[in-house]
Amino acid sequence: MFPDSERDPAASVPEITRRITRGAARMFEDLGCAVVTEFALANGRRADLVALAPDGRITLVEVKSGVPDFRSDAKWHEYLEFCDAFYFAVDVGFPQERLPDGGTCGLILADAWEAAILRPSPLRPLAPARRRAVTVRIARVAALRLRSLTDPRL
Repeated sequence: MFPDSERDPAASVPEITRRITRGAARMFEDLGCAVVTEFALANGRRADLVALAPDGRITLVEVKSGVPDFRSDAKWHEYLEFCDAFYFAVDVGFPQERLPDGGTCGLILADAWEAAILRPSPLRPLAPARRRAVTVRIARVAALRLRSLTDPRL
């Protein structure tokens, strides 16, 4: 997998983040999930990606473009109460040993075209009321974004 994946030293942090996000989104879509990027949580945090599975499972993904990006992020624990599964998504050049162990999160390796789950996330089922609230929020965000494509006032 990822035969041509090599870290481009000239790529900017936003470009690396876009590539990883796109690959991870494609993977979840291939698994039948609906995906929303840049998803704001009720606590004010923003997840890079949320995937809603056909069975209602909610997965949040935090994309890390490099070690400085990971080191500056102490907020990822605050995402856990809004999902059944949580992943870090990184590219092939990221030193994976820097990420938390598998007891708290999963690991996705991604490039611009595809992704693979290297370590599954532990499942922590959401309470029904929280699941409903997050699912409604996902639906509203997706609908509003879609509508904004056809009406410039939004």
